Amino acid sequence: MNIKPLADRVLVNPIPAEEVTVAGIIIPDSAKEKPLKGTVLAAGCGTKDEEMVVKEGDKVLYGKYAGTEVEFDGQKYLIMRQSDILAIIND
Repeated sequence: MNIKPLADRVLVNPIPAEEVTVAGIIIPDSAKEKPLKGTVLAAGCGTKDEEMVVKEGDKVLYGKYAGTEVEFDGQKYLIMRQSDILAIIND
């Protein structure tokens, strides 16, 4: 990965939400729910006031409007602050 987040930011690969079809109705991408789960691909070093708790490989839950969507090599990712992450999922 050629992206290295700075400070308290993390790079998240969103896990696609499961698609549900109802009686053959096709829902356009613009109306679909944004995924709220993802995998941390990279994390910054933290700041002097906030140490990094999440690390590469963690599965996380984040807020509906968290982060900034970026596209790199045709793949969409989210860059967000660690404080936008609500929880780490332990499988």
